[in-house]
Amino acid sequence: MDSSAFITTRDLRKTFAMGRMRVHALAGVDIDIPEKSFTVIMGPSGSGKSTLLYLFGGLDRPTSGVLTVNGFDLNGLDENALAVYRRNTVGFVFQQFNLVSSMTALENVAFPLRFAGIPGAARTKRAKELLEQVGLDTHMRHRPVEMSGGQQQRVAIARALVNNPALILADEPTGNLDTSTGYGIMQQLSELHQGGRTVVVVTHDPRMLRFASHTLYLLDGRLVSREQFEAASITPEVGSGPEAGAAVAETGEAQAGETSN
Repeated sequence: MDSSAFITTRDLRKTFAMGRMRVHALAGVDIDIPEKSFTVIMGPSGSGKSTLLYLFGGLDRPTSGVLTVNGFDLNGLDENALAVYRRNTVGFVFQQFNLVSSMTALENVAFPLRFAGIPGAARTKRAKELLEQVGLDTHMRHRPVEMSGGQQQRVAIARALVNNPALILADEPTGNLDTSTGYGIMQQLSELHQGGRTVVVVTHDPRMLRFASHTLYLLDGRLVSREQFEAASITPEVGSGPEAGAAVAETGEAQAGETSN
């Protein structure tokens, strides 16, 4: 185990029960993600990449295995401690934006600070600074329905930064955006990395790779090499069907390690 890694997993597994079937979303994953890296996790739908991201963020718990983030053993944290971890360490960016429709951009960004006990004036000041940082100083009073998809995603990025987290987790952040708008979001995530944050993005968008300092490839709940991933992407029988990754045998292929750009 790499003691200097920001995120470490060993034999990480996540199994879901679906009727009589056990679904192995993650089937034994070993990862070391360096601090202040930009790690892109590539994988098709059903590969387990979103499950992995939610485990990193403390939104779910693994079935078994080791998971540490920034020195925290997430398996050993109770629900209250996990809530504190999420609030202080992690900023989330989701594909669906997850903004509160009745709130303005300013209110959406400031909202998480309520749970940290920050006074109203300080919340507003911090939210304004972040909206200016993402280029939305003219849209602070707009509600989500009054903004484009790209603008909503920038509000979501500002909200993710409001507690000054060390870790940014992005789940398909360009999935609902057009080509040029999605590229702009990639650039903003890259700027966060260049500013000293650890950024982890799960995606199937290959354009994200040009911003990555490290790349991982996931198929059927297991890490694979780039060569295995590319071979599977052109072979319909492997990892491309709608049920790929739904019921992975415990004795699957040996997994490959991290691949760096």
